[in-house]
Amino acid sequence: MGTYQPTARTSLRRYPKRGVFDKTEIQAILDEGFFCHVGFVADGQPFVIPTGYARSGDQLYLHGSAASRMLRIADGADLCVTVTLVDGLVLARSGFHHSMNYRSVMVLGTARLVTDEAEKIAALRAFTNHMVPERWEEVRPPTPRELKATTVLALPLDEVSAKVRTGGPIDDEEDYALPVWAGVVPLRAAAGEPEPDPRLKTNVPPFDVRRLGR
Repeated sequence: MGTYQPTARTSLRRYPKRGVFDKTEIQAILDEGFFCHVGFVADGQPFVIPTGYARSGDQLYLHGSAASRMLRIADGADLCVTVTLVDGLVLARSGFHHSMNYRSVMVLGTARLVTDEAEKIAALRAFTNHMVPERWEEVRPPTPRELKATTVLALPLDEVSAKVRTGGPIDDEEDYALPVWAGVVPLRAAAGEPEPDPRLKTNVPPFDVRRLGR
């Protein structure tokens, strides 16, 4: 699949050896996550807003209410989108060397308002199926009123980088003799037991969490 070309903005200055530009690895991180943070400037003020997203090919889609501050100003605006997955707590023998194992992606680019109805519906399908594969094919499609009330932005996956930390703690040599536990505590997101809507019809089969497939 190739690599994303580093730019002056995506080249890592701190711990450059942790930088990742491989497209397959970066897209896998985006596909595993659910939530992103979007940085932008509105009315001269910086903002960072958490929101859902979905990837379709080389496009990252963001969506929300048409009344959203971010979505109202973002067409043609410069955005910075970040996604982070935390894989573990790294406990060292000193507070200074405590860390986390993580995989993070940063996407920089100019947002484009999706106005074509077919692309908009395809993006909403991507959002839905990003949460649960093939969910879009099970549910009612959006009405014209719902489509009008929803804004979708597209951000090209052109200027992209990832940063990944793995492994155990890296202590100062003299600290290895300290009687302090050190190592990695793995963390993972896990789906719990589904909680049915109280108004769910009795003839509807239960939801199988194995469909999440992450």
